Amino acid sequence: MPSTSHRRGPTLPSHRLPRLPGQVALPEQKSVPSSPARLEPFNSAPADFVVRALLTCCRSLRWAHRLADHRPYPDLDAFLAAADEAAYDLTPADLTEALAGESLTLLPDGAYSAAHTALSAAHAAYESRFGHVFVICLDDFSPAESLDQVLVGIRSRLTNDPEEERLVAAEELRRLARGRLTRLLGDEGPWAVRNSPNVPD
Repeated sequence: MPSTSHRRGPTLPSHRLPRLPGQVALPEQKSVPSSPARLEPFNSAPADFVVRALLTCCRSLRWAHRLADHRPYPDLDAFLAAADEAAYDLTPADLTEALAGESLTLLPDGAYSAAHTALSAAHAAYESRFGHVFVICLDDFSPAESLDQVLVGIRSRLTNDPEEERLVAAEELRRLARGRLTRLLGDEGPWAVRNSPNVPD
């Protein structure tokens, strides 16, 4: 487990810098309330549909199959607890797979000119040192604070040794997946738009 001094929290989907200039990564700050009613269609949906949906939350096949295979879940808390346990059990290869699947979220256009140079340099330094994208959760911060928190987070974590940083990244990825799972079962998830959860799309 990473040190409790790393206080994070919805996440910044990862940040692989694009090759074109003017692109910087920041997290979505969208919170969608979950509904326990979504567990019924989730529990009964075809396994392949569920695995595909879970892979949008964490790009580890073993993690997604484990959650799908252990259905049904009695409630949201049990489901999230199972997701946490599966995340803690990720092997180094699973973690590498999950981190490699993370995608870039962009800042609003107006932030590019001010933020691009510093954030691009920070991301490049991080990836050069650790060999994987930077992942951070930002539940405790407003969108206006996000850029500063990302820069502070990258710069502080650059001082970690690689083994320590892998632990921190795994914890951030777990929190990121947890937030995505909550949204997955919310009003904007696939269960809200499927008329028949037992019929694949």
